Amino acid sequence: MDLFYGFLLIIIAQIGTFFQLQGQFLWPWMSKNPWAPALLGFPISYLFIHSVKYTVGWFDGQLWPSRLIGFATGVVVYAIMAYILFKEPVTIKTMVSILLGMGILAIQLFWK
Repeated sequence: MDLFYGFLLIIIAQIGTFFQLQGQFLWPWMSKNPWAPALLGFPISYLFIHSVKYTVGWFDGQLWPSRLIGFATGVVVYAIMAYILFKEPVTIKTMVSILLGMGILAIQLFWK
């Protein structure tokens, strides 16, 4: 269950980070009031801290798998959100990056 909770928290935190940083391009009031999205940093950090706790626990105390899983999940979440909310095209370069992120994720999960 630790891995499930870790992934869930990473995904929620990555979505929050996307809105925190890219929200200014969706809602003009965010660019005029940068303190508002900055306040999201506290709950987002809290989610990341707990996601690391769960994923490090799943990997018997190893730190690197947690970091690489967070990175790879972030790449995939970002690509999905950019496509859905901004109609950002998925170019070959972007697709290769997404596939590399998924490859990193697969290595961490399945290579023992």
